[in-house]
Amino acid sequence: MRLPRSLASRLVVTTVALVAVAALLISGATALVMRSYLNGQLDDKVLSSARRAEDGPGLRGPGPHGHEPRGPFGNQEPATLVALPDEGVGIVLADQPGDSAQLDDEALDLLADVPDDGEVHTVDVPEHGRYRVTVEGGLVSGLPTESVDAAVASVVRWELLLTLLGVVSTGALASSVVRRQLRPLTEVAETARAVATLPLASGEVGVTERVPAHLTDERTEVGQVGAALNTLLSHVESSLDARHRSEQQVRQFVADASHELRTPLATIVGYAELARRRPGDAEAAATALAKVEEESTRMTRLVEDLLLLARLDAGRPLAREPVDLTRLLLEAVEDARVLAPEHRWALHLPEESVEVLGDEQALHQVVTNLLTNARKHTPPGTEVTVSLTDRGFEVADDGPGFPPELAEHAFERFARGDAARHRQGGVGLGLALVRAIVTAHGGDVRLDTTPGDTRIRVDLR
Repeated sequence: MRLPRSLASRLVVTTVALVAVAALLISGATALVMRSYLNGQLDDKVLSSARRAEDGPGLRGPGPHGHEPRGPFGNQEPATLVALPDEGVGIVLADQPGDSAQLDDEALDLLADVPDDGEVHTVDVPEHGRYRVTVEGGLVSGLPTESVDAAVASVVRWELLLTLLGVVSTGALASSVVRRQLRPLTEVAETARAVATLPLASGEVGVTERVPAHLTDERTEVGQVGAALNTLLSHVESSLDARHRSEQQVRQFVADASHELRTPLATIVGYAELARRRPGDAEAAATALAKVEEESTRMTRLVEDLLLLARLDAGRPLAREPVDLTRLLLEAVEDARVLAPEHRWALHLPEESVEVLGDEQALHQVVTNLLTNARKHTPPGTEVTVSLTDRGFEVADDGPGFPPELAEHAFERFARGDAARHRQGGVGLGLALVRAIVTAHGGDVRLDTTPGDTRIRVDLR
């Protein structure tokens, strides 16, 4: 037998089945108890009848109608069985003495097998039905169980009828109650279906559907489902927002990379055209070659930076070797002093050298990018301070700081404060590489900037 698929139907069927089983068990127990009680009353009557039969002459002498009861036998109930199996005599009393029925030999043989132990036993007497009989001094007396059987059968019929009515009523009531109780779950499912119809494949999508607040009480099972679904929908919405931002960043990244590559390519094409038009002009050819070399170098750096970012995004592991961070900072600051003597450079180092595990070349690029950023985006005379800490290092300057609209996006790719994209400021990949490399080392980088105090802190451990 296959159960219905819906939860409501299964609950109704289960409830009705449990009620039916419980009703049948109670009915069966009731019938057994009633039979036992009525049999007990019948047994008392049988023992009383046996005492009366033992005290009278009964079958031990002929009566006016042959071997019929006399004396105390006249006080016995109709249908009482009295027999002396050893003497081959036995009758079943009727309302009138002449109507009493004689027991045949088969019945007397069955009664002869009843033990003389003072207890009451059940015997199926041929042609007379079931009797409860007892033996007193060889005299067998008993009463029929017909009244008990009829009463028990009547009770069983009424119990079956009432059980059937109870099961039908329970089914109707359970169906109404269960469907009403599961109605909130249907509302939760409607919310899920509404979200399932939203176009979530691409673009900016807002999952604004939520399970109503009255269905999110976690003290109930339905409330737990509703609250869990709302949590899931919030997570889906944040994930879709993150995906959309990522798509926008990719589009912007492609556009910015195309722009940055287009400028040097246009320059190379222009100077190559100039050299072609002046084949005999050595000075023009030398200028063109110099510009081509310069722009090629610029494109090479850009492509290498983009390739490094792509490798880091793909999770390409970096080298994990001991790196003397003290020496790395010392060399980088000395190089910066040579490249920008108009700035004031300061280096604060602890008494003992600091070592970290990482990729020395990549960490050198991090330090160089930060110092280059400070050099290019601060005016001459700015003091740039590099401090080595127990967790990494910090680069601070007293320059004008990052514009507020740029500070939140400073570590994004092609993020620059110069909207005109002039080439003096770079292509906007320096800080993006810093964050990507530091993240690949399991570290963290953060920016704190105000006019006159800008700090970029790198934690590597």
